Amino acid sequence: MFTPTLFRDRPRAVQVVLGGVVPLAIGALAGIMLGVAAAAYWAVGIIAAVGGILAGFEHRDGWGGADRGLVGGALYGIGLLVAHAIAGTDATVSLGSFPPLLAVFTAIIGMLLGALGGRLGRAARERSEVPAREVPSR
Repeated sequence: MFTPTLFRDRPRAVQVVLGGVVPLAIGALAGIMLGVAAAAYWAVGIIAAVGGILAGFEHRDGWGGADRGLVGGALYGIGLLVAHAIAGTDATVSLGSFPPLLAVFTAIIGMLLGALGGRLGRAARERSEVPAREVPSR
């Protein structure tokens, strides 16, 4: 079974890119797509959600995945709002009456997705471990 390198074992520069730059960039893409087409916005959101679950696999359990998901989700939401504001386009999907609250929602969703990925990854690692067999004595 494939076991990904744990996030904590990666070099610091890779941690910054995977844990910070990637969620921010995907959020920015979503913010741009928000002004283009609703379907494009939701497609980027689905890709981000899958990425959040997969990122959780790089942690030993759901708690570590939740921590990373919280940060990644917040950065995604911030990137989305900032890019949409810079683009200056009309939103094709409602951002609610107070758009900055979106970053809180994406942080919570990211936390849940990261926790799910961390838990699934832990369960997969536990299933792949083969317990030692007892050798019958003669």
